[in-house]
Amino acid sequence: MGTDLVFGWRTAVLLVAFVQLVLLAAALTRPIRNRTANRTLAALLIVLAGMITPWMIGFAGFYDAWRWLSFAPFAISLGIAPLAYCYIHALVHGGWPARGWRHLVPAGVQFLYLATAFAVLRQPFKNDWLAQSALAYDLVTGAGVVAGLACYGAAGWSLIRRYAGRLAGQRSDDHRFALAWLARAVAALFVLLAIWAGYGVADLVAPLGYSGLMGLYLAIAAFALFLGIEGWRHAALPFPRMADLEPQATPAVDWTIKAGEWSERVRGERLYADPELSVPRLARIFGTNTAYVSRAFNEGLGQNFSAFVNRLRCEEVAARLRAGAREDLLDLALDCGFSSKASFNRAFRACFGCSPSSYRQREGSNPK
Repeated sequence: MGTDLVFGWRTAVLLVAFVQLVLLAAALTRPIRNRTANRTLAALLIVLAGMITPWMIGFAGFYDAWRWLSFAPFAISLGIAPLAYCYIHALVHGGWPARGWRHLVPAGVQFLYLATAFAVLRQPFKNDWLAQSALAYDLVTGAGVVAGLACYGAAGWSLIRRYAGRLAGQRSDDHRFALAWLARAVAALFVLLAIWAGYGVADLVAPLGYSGLMGLYLAIAAFALFLGIEGWRHAALPFPRMADLEPQATPAVDWTIKAGEWSERVRGERLYADPELSVPRLARIFGTNTAYVSRAFNEGLGQNFSAFVNRLRCEEVAARLRAGAREDLLDLALDCGFSSKASFNRAFRACFGCSPSSYRQREGSNPK
């Protein structure tokens, strides 16, 4: 063979990330719920694992030992951005965009080019062609990656914002489905875009080589692991579909009066204590349709359904604290309808301008 393989720290770090990404991808193929979204994320994780593979084996000396590995179609960089967008779309809509396969055409062309060069070209012509085509290939794919991350990232961000807005108008537990973790992943995608673009420009000015590009591939691995772990944590969550959150047409009604009637029922019958209270569920209780209830709260009260319900919950917790309640704060929150400590703390601070513990201390009901 003539070349010894070296298992250094760079290979070890990338190998650990690679193994975890493959395991996460395999795990994501199992859940029945959100099957399309989860399998799309699994495909994305495999693509991201493929991105770090050439550097993982390259640092170990594979390309020096086996020169025929040149052009092996591991890194399909043009598949990252469209798969990320299709994953977001599948989560909120239940499936890919219409004719979504078209988004993967550039990635398919990239794979076909690499696979053909890998299978057809022979040494020494393969390495000669690699040297001659590397600059043009890097320019085309690098520009495609940057453009894809920018465009698909913006589209994904817009989709998440619209989804979160509609959730807040329909459900009181909207925080469970509002995709805050995915919004952070999209933000990380933009950070990755900046890093990728920066490394691309630097590499054009002065070639960085394997070692110089290590930071970029560490950033790709970190992004992939964050997305994979969070995606697995939420894999079985029953996300409401965007179509089910669409506002419906309603006739002219005095929404202020209607909202006053219904809000008093929610308060008087303590309906807000149901942690899964939603507009459809409330509509069934009131014997009306979801469009009426949604417009009553949005137009009659001037706030979305989630904000209204969470304010009632916070007000009851605050009233109990002023009355000297000695229970644990989380127990009080759960009894009043909150489903998590994080959502309780966030809503309470929005209502009263301080944390629940500070409010308790101020009101003199802090337990001994």
